Amino acid sequence: MTLSDYVQRRNGVPLGAGDSLRNMLSRSLGAGTFSEFWQYWNPIWGYYLGMYIFKPLKSFLPASLSLIITFVACGFIHDLAVMLLKWKFSLLLTQWFLFMGLCVIMGEYANINYSKFPWIVRTAINILVISGCFVIANQLNKVVLTIFVVSS
Repeated sequence: MTLSDYVQRRNGVPLGAGDSLRNMLSRSLGAGTFSEFWQYWNPIWGYYLGMYIFKPLKSFLPASLSLIITFVACGFIHDLAVMLLKWKFSLLLTQWFLFMGLCVIMGEYANINYSKFPWIVRTAINILVISGCFVIANQLNKVVLTIFVVSS
């Protein structure tokens, strides 16, 4: 599948179309599962993560472990960009993406589906999961930083 085909499938409009961002936000935020949220969120980035990290890992690892590693790699790539801009070490986004990946796996395992709720409720649930994962990652990051500062 080409990038253009992938974006068309995820956004419902061709790559570069004017409604692409609106469709991505509406579909991802209004997704009925947290896993489905990630199927619609940032399809260009998702295409490359799937093609170059998830699929190769899935050829020799279980899909759930491949997914977690893909989320961690994605978070680390985001952290690298932040570290290059700030010239300061940080793994906050790596931790955040780890927790979001775990939520995808747990949601699928528990068969959590909120697709019957109105769009605004589904949006609130997805934002709550994302925010909750960030709060947990941020708190963990503070603990890790405290340990490193005290032990230095």
